[in-house]
Parts: sequence; C-alpha cells; structure tokens
Amino acid sequence: MTWTVEWDDRARLDLRRLDHKAQREILRFFRERIMTDEDPRRFGRPLRHELRGLWRYRIGSYRMACRIEDERVVVLVLAVGHRSTIYR
Repeated sequence: MTWTVEWDDRARLDLRRLDHKAQREILRFFRERIMTDEDPRRFGRPLRHELRGLWRYRIGSYRMACRIEDERVVVLVLAVGHRSTIYR
C-alpha cells in the first residue's frame, strides 16, 4: 500500500520560508520514506497533550506536524518549522 502526502496551505507556506536545502531534504523524506512505506508511523512519533492525535517527523533541526488518515491512506502535513518554534 502506498501513501499519499497532502500539504495544508499553512504547511506549504512554512516550507517555502525555509532555505532550499532544507526544502529538498523534507520533500525527499516524504517522497522516499513515507510514500513508499506501508506504515508511515514507523518513521515518526505521536504528539502528546493538546496535540494528541497528530504525528511528528524529524529531519535535522526541522519538524513536521502531520495527521495520518488511515481511511484515505493520506499523510496530511499541517505545519513545518524549526524544532524551537514548531509546537507553539
């Protein structure tokens, strides 16, 4: 089963604000790992407290907050940012 990655408008804007090298690494991560694996949870961690139900992926100093929608086989990227600011 292959997964589809969809981007929320905020996440697209967040991604555009990053430098090109970080953008390439993040897009490659989703293309090579998430979209080709049977279980996207294998590469991430569940978030807790008020962000419960979301998952985070880590690429270097950057984090992606995502919602995994099993019924649609979609990973929806909600936010992208530096580890010091992403959870605020």
